[in-house]
Amino acid sequence: MALSEFQYTGEDFRLTQEMKDAYEENGFMIIKGLITPEEHKKLKEAVESSQALQKYSYGVGDGADRKMRMCLLKHPGNNVIGMVSRCEKVAGTAEQILGGEVYHYHSKVIMKDARTGGKFVWHQDYGYWYNNFIVFPDMLSVLMPIDPSLKENGCLQVLVGSHKCGRINHGKIGGQTGADLKRLEMVKTFCPHKYVELQPGDALFQHSNLLHTSEPNNSDMRRWMFIVAYNKASNNPVKQHFLPSYTKLHKVKDSAILDCKNEDDLDDELFVDPKVDFTIDLQA
Repeated sequence: MALSEFQYTGEDFRLTQEMKDAYEENGFMIIKGLITPEEHKKLKEAVESSQALQKYSYGVGDGADRKMRMCLLKHPGNNVIGMVSRCEKVAGTAEQILGGEVYHYHSKVIMKDARTGGKFVWHQDYGYWYNNFIVFPDMLSVLMPIDPSLKENGCLQVLVGSHKCGRINHGKIGGQTGADLKRLEMVKTFCPHKYVELQPGDALFQHSNLLHTSEPNNSDMRRWMFIVAYNKASNNPVKQHFLPSYTKLHKVKDSAILDCKNEDDLDDELFVDPKVDFTIDLQA
């Protein structure tokens, strides 16, 4: 397996060929400390203090006896949360990986609370997005932990290199969209299983076809995660749906995170109403 972890080097940070090779080989790439301690403090405070995030959060059944709580944003706002989604070292790195202009497809906060947070079943992100009239998997997600993400509290698990299989069939598992289990077992014979532990400040760039899951949070530690999904501008959905078609992403300098003085909460219209999300089942 190619090296998958790299260190943020500050203002001179640039995506290297080694980083791109790791992403292409493994289906993911981690930049340790991409979000500085000061930036993370502001992001964490913004997420925790947001009444809108709580108001628009909802639970999705995991096919067992728990629900995974989350909220979904269609567009980045102008507060700290939006600045992180729009900053050069996050959005700009996504553009370098995908090889062209990207736009904010959605962002979300996954809320796995202590002792209650449900699991994410095995899936590919493009297993969801394929159903949203998007033709190519020219998309990626950036995972940025609000809390330590450890094996004990249900961290990310991946099948390394599984993105090379292409999209596999998905169906409903609980309220979620999950990978075909027979095919999943076939993939496991070739692609190593890995627990991916992350610390606040780390950022994981994940291919849209990488198979991944996470277990329920049975620990006393909360595990919240901020995730931004980007779509390549040339990969515009062929049909409108509940998530955005191409919308110009106005990127900002990395300094905008700490410089942001906008303490207003996120606007209501930024959020997705889960009732219109046909990729989940709120009743399951």
